[in-house]
Amino acid sequence: MPNPKFTDTLFHPLHKQNKTVIPRLFTFPFYYEPHTLSILAAKDLQNYLEHEANFNHNFGLKPNAEGLVIGKMFGVMVVENEAGTIGYLAAFSGKLAESNLHKGFVPTVYDTLNPEGFYKIGEQELNAINEKIEVLENSEAYKLAKSNLETCLKTYENDLKALKQTIKEKKAKRNKLRDSEAEKLTPEAYVDLLEKLKNESIYYHFRLKDLKTNWKLKIKAAQIQFDTIQTTLTTLKEKRRLQSASLQKQLHKQYAFLNYKGESKDLLDIFKNTTVRIPPAGAGECAAPKLFQYAYQNNLKPIAMAEFWWGASPKSEVRKHKQFYPSCRSKCEPILEHMMQGLQVEPNPILEVKKHHKPLEILFEDDYLLVVNKPHEFLSVPGKTNLESVQTKMQQYLPKSKGPLLVHRLDMSTSGILLVAKNEKTHKNLQKQFIKRTVKKRYVAVLDGELSNKEGIINLPLRVDLDNRPQQLVCYEHGKPAKTKYKVIKVEDGKTRIHFYPITGRTHQLRVHAAHSNGLNIPIVGDDLYGTKAKRLHLHAAALTFEHPVTKKELHIVCEAPF
Repeated sequence: MPNPKFTDTLFHPLHKQNKTVIPRLFTFPFYYEPHTLSILAAKDLQNYLEHEANFNHNFGLKPNAEGLVIGKMFGVMVVENEAGTIGYLAAFSGKLAESNLHKGFVPTVYDTLNPEGFYKIGEQELNAINEKIEVLENSEAYKLAKSNLETCLKTYENDLKALKQTIKEKKAKRNKLRDSEAEKLTPEAYVDLLEKLKNESIYYHFRLKDLKTNWKLKIKAAQIQFDTIQTTLTTLKEKRRLQSASLQKQLHKQYAFLNYKGESKDLLDIFKNTTVRIPPAGAGECAAPKLFQYAYQNNLKPIAMAEFWWGASPKSEVRKHKQFYPSCRSKCEPILEHMMQGLQVEPNPILEVKKHHKPLEILFEDDYLLVVNKPHEFLSVPGKTNLESVQTKMQQYLPKSKGPLLVHRLDMSTSGILLVAKNEKTHKNLQKQFIKRTVKKRYVAVLDGELSNKEGIINLPLRVDLDNRPQQLVCYEHGKPAKTKYKVIKVEDGKTRIHFYPITGRTHQLRVHAAHSNGLNIPIVGDDLYGTKAKRLHLHAAALTFEHPVTKKELHIVCEAPF
């Protein structure tokens, strides 16, 4: 049942099931499975968005809708009020339908769209300066002065170069005459010749001097004409820079966030000890900080939280309609770390030390290399907090081996074949094969849906999502080439078993190529970054073919998928 009074209040009563247990710990926002109460709250909000929303925003869900298609992240926070009633708060990230304020949704920490607020007034002042700069830079007087100065400098450079070449040629000719005529002419005639040559040298000396003097005066006049306008432009741009910095600093101070203990910190304080130091654009405008702020300001106890995507996916990211997602890291992590202080929060599962007590399965081994089967959810190399990995296990297994050992890596969630070199020479040889792309790789995966195409090639360039590492974005401007061949093995029970043949080896390449709307548009089963979390990621490095660096024979290693 939809909440009929969604827009009448910001605290929306939640008609929970009697058997639903209230969680003891609050949701860890950067890696979670939504609690039952969060799911109920999200469904209530989604029902409102689908049927009753009283604003116009094109989410890309209705054909022929007007306006730019913009999908949106929404958040719900289950809270308990002072009377002990369970309800939820709702928020959206950024602005919605060109507004920060909508009935039923908690307000932004500071409304940058308020026409009477200092930010809008300051923005108008900056726009006025920008307009003056634009008018001046596009004025005929500025264009003419700039063109005149450039023409003067270029013409002077050409004239000077031409005259210097003439002087050089004349000098060579005079030197030749001094030598060739010395014995031909009488002493008196030779003295006359030398005098003539001397006068010619003096002539060109003064001609060069005059050229430099004349052009210096012309260039100076052109420079003065240009500088008169340029000085005004430079002054305007410096004024813009100072006002913009001042406005941004004032804005960052307006974003003061509370935590559970009642302590307040603004964006500048929160980010000053981070690697970026300066708050990124849009910091504090996501749904999660808005929800915490309103809850603390109104004595509401946070119980659980979840965020979901509503609408069409952006072209660069993988976003599925109605799917739950974690909070973003670059903008939200420092803010939420402060806001959750004093609140009992679930432990960070990412920091959980994953142990693999059994010896790694060795698929092939000789005096030069070995091939192991990496378990899923196990690191290839040590991480910041989790030191155990295939690399450390290989160091224990091969204590006398020198060099980097691992020739390539697999994502932590991916299982399968990893190639290990026992010495540096072997490592270099094998790595060169990877660089030259002579190594043939085959992965097996299960897609969370039915794929109609039987085979094909996916070509989507990738780069890291700077706001949400380690996730990847499709980016045609700055992305690195990423190419994958695929072949469907079978379609059964709403799932697709598929073979991937990566031609390049980018981070998360197969996962993004599977999930992205311009790829297969079906995520891999268990993909907690680009799809839906399950017991494991159904992606396995199943076959590897390469040339043995010593015997030069082709090795074909196969490791069947455990799913």
